[in-house]
Amino acid sequence: MFTKRHGPPGSSPATLTPHLVDGQTRKPVISLIEYDKDHLVEREDIGISDLAANFDPSRVSWINIDGLGDVEALRYLGTRFNLHPLALEDVLNTGQRPKIEVTSDYVFICAQMVYRDEERVICGEQVSLFLGRNFVITVQEEGRYDVFDPVRERIRSGRGFMRKSKADYLCYALLDSIIDHYYPVLEGLGEAIEELEDKLLEKPSREMVFNLHEHRRSLTQLRRYVWPLRDVINSALHDSSGYISSPTKVFLRDCYDHTVQLMDLVESHKELTAALMELYHSSVGLRTNEIMRVLTVITSIFIPLTFIVGVYGMNFANEADGRSLPLNMPELYSPYGYVGVMGLMLLIAIVQLVLFRKMKWL
Repeated sequence: MFTKRHGPPGSSPATLTPHLVDGQTRKPVISLIEYDKDHLVEREDIGISDLAANFDPSRVSWINIDGLGDVEALRYLGTRFNLHPLALEDVLNTGQRPKIEVTSDYVFICAQMVYRDEERVICGEQVSLFLGRNFVITVQEEGRYDVFDPVRERIRSGRGFMRKSKADYLCYALLDSIIDHYYPVLEGLGEAIEELEDKLLEKPSREMVFNLHEHRRSLTQLRRYVWPLRDVINSALHDSSGYISSPTKVFLRDCYDHTVQLMDLVESHKELTAALMELYHSSVGLRTNEIMRVLTVITSIFIPLTFIVGVYGMNFANEADGRSLPLNMPELYSPYGYVGVMGLMLLIAIVQLVLFRKMKWL
C-alpha cells in the first residue's frame, strides 16, 4: 500500500538522492498559487527560474511539487527559503513517520496522504510541508492523485477564511484535507469487513481469511500513520515559535479531534477483524463437529448391521455325516432367510434412527 525508500546504507547525512521511476528520474511538476484578500495568481507546470521570477513575498504563496526526481529543484528551494539539508533528505526518503520540526526559519511537517485510486485500491504517499511566514511548500511523491483539490477550490472561490488568512491557515487547511480523506478509506474498509462478516456466518472459506488478513494489515498500516499524526497536531497546538497564530490553533483543535476519531475507528475495525477471525475458527469447528456427528451416527447405525452380516458370513454347516446340527445356523437353508435377515437389519436401523432423534442427536 505504501512505498518506502531510504538512502544507501552508510551514506553521509543530508545526501540527496533522486527518486527513480523504472530506473529513470522523472521531472517534477511545480505549481504556484499566490493570493491575498483581493488577488489570486495561479501558475501550473513552471520551472525553477519561473518560480524565482514570479514569487511575491507580499502574498501567501503555495508552492506544490509533484515528484521527487529533481534534486536541483529541492536544493534551490533549500537555498531560497533556508531549508535544512536534513529536512530535504527526509523529503526524498519516503516512508517517514509523521513528525513536526520547528526551526527559526520554518516549520517542517511530514505526513502520510491516503486515498483510493481509480480501481478503488487503497494507496498512499508521503507529503512534506514547509511552513514559513508567508509561504507553504508541499512536496508529494507522485502527481496523479492528491487530496488537495478541495483546498484549491476554496482558494479559487474565495469562500471562508482562506483568502483572508495567513500561510498558517493554508497549512492547517492542507493538514485538514489529509486527515479528512482518511474517513472514506476507513469507511470503505468497514463496509468490506461487514460484508465478510455476513459471508463468514453463511459459509466460511480460505479466501475470506486471506481478505481478512489484507484488511487487518491495511488497518495496521493506517494506525502507524494516524497515531503519530495526532501527536503532530498536538505539537502544532502547543507551538510557541509564532508561525502558527492563535486563531489557527482553534481550527487545529478540530483537526486533533478528527485524529482521535480516526484512531477510534481504526481500533474498532481491528477489534472487529480479530473477532471475525475467531468467528471463522468457530464456524470451521462447528462445521467439523456437524460432519463428525453425521458420520458418527452413520457408523453407529452400521455397527449392528455389520455384526449381523459378519455372523452370517461364517457359514457354519448345519449337517455333518448325515447328522443334523440344529445350533449351527439352520437359517442358512431357510427359503425366506435372506429376506428375514434384511428385514431385521432394516428394523434395527429404523429403531436406531428413532432413538437418536428422540435423544436429539439428529
